[in-house]
Amino acid sequence: MGLWRVLVTGSLLVSWVLSAAVVGGGNLAPCDFQAFYNFGDSNSDTGGISAAFEPIRAPYGEGFFHKPAGRDSDGRLIVDFIAERLKLPYLSAYLNSLGTNYRRGANFATGGSTIMKPNETIYEYGISPFFLGMQIVQFDQFRARSAELYNQVKGTQEAEKLPRAEDYARALYTFDIGQNDLSVGFRKMSLEQLRAALPDIVNQLATAVQHLYQQGGRAFWIHNTGPIGCLPVNLFYVSNPPPGYLDEHGCVKAQNEMAVEFNVKLKDRATKLREELPEAAITYVDVYTAKYGLISNAKSLGLADPLKVCCGYHVNFDHIWCGNKGTVNKSEVYGAPCQDPSVFISWDGVHYSEAANKWIADHTQNGSLADPPIPITQACHRM
Repeated sequence: MGLWRVLVTGSLLVSWVLSAAVVGGGNLAPCDFQAFYNFGDSNSDTGGISAAFEPIRAPYGEGFFHKPAGRDSDGRLIVDFIAERLKLPYLSAYLNSLGTNYRRGANFATGGSTIMKPNETIYEYGISPFFLGMQIVQFDQFRARSAELYNQVKGTQEAEKLPRAEDYARALYTFDIGQNDLSVGFRKMSLEQLRAALPDIVNQLATAVQHLYQQGGRAFWIHNTGPIGCLPVNLFYVSNPPPGYLDEHGCVKAQNEMAVEFNVKLKDRATKLREELPEAAITYVDVYTAKYGLISNAKSLGLADPLKVCCGYHVNFDHIWCGNKGTVNKSEVYGAPCQDPSVFISWDGVHYSEAANKWIADHTQNGSLADPPIPITQACHRM
């Protein structure tokens, strides 16, 4: 009934627990994460796409931040609840140019990001140019540039806003990306073509993890992709779905099945990464099950129809997106928010409400849907 630990004593990892095994139970020590770095899409973007392009406007962010905060929600995202659980500040976007503090990490996620390199512009379908490979390039640039600046201002207050070299090995690296690769695939490929592309997509994510490991990263928290077929936007333009098109909860069945296939391959690849990266603690997190569980149990939880949208005007085939104005039957219509976002799962048809994000965070960060089954506060441990 004991616990043994292997302490790694490299120059960047002195006294930090990277590897542990539990024999018959027992509790692991909490990790002393000094920072965390996130890579992803709009599910975890805390201001990147707003900094690079047109800022996200009200009523986004007004539920918690009381103003637009670069997030595609009425309030906090899962990545914000990660920060709270780790007792770290909310992440500033790497692309922010003013008022940023990167001592405790940075966020490289941008809305519309894919794992694979896109071959269309953001102005066509909203796909970000900052795909995962570019986010990794930005991380490398961030690390090199911040080290140079730190040496210039060492010992001053400005240095307190910059990461310390030794903290990269004591950081958590989080990933939440892949949903947009599927959405692009549904738009451009047959299901067979997309299925054939899944291994390459997953391998590109693995390549990013390998690169960060080579740069000293050791703890990785990897979200799988959610039930994309349950996003209300996928039903906005469907009037009479054929038999078998939807599942028992009204979600697009084939899209969810593809997400499940992606997740199976991602989990298998994470298992192989543990063998390839012997000092890495890699946690695969089943966000799909949490999100689908929330959607399928919405009624018993006292929530609104999960396929209904809180913010925006979506009646018949007239669609005015959240925070926008448009004309319907010669009258101006505003895509307003609902009175109580806390009972809605979908904020705007694509993104989750803060209340849903918190529920999902509570049901994933405790480790119950993680492989290995450890909470995020202990994700530095190899098991």
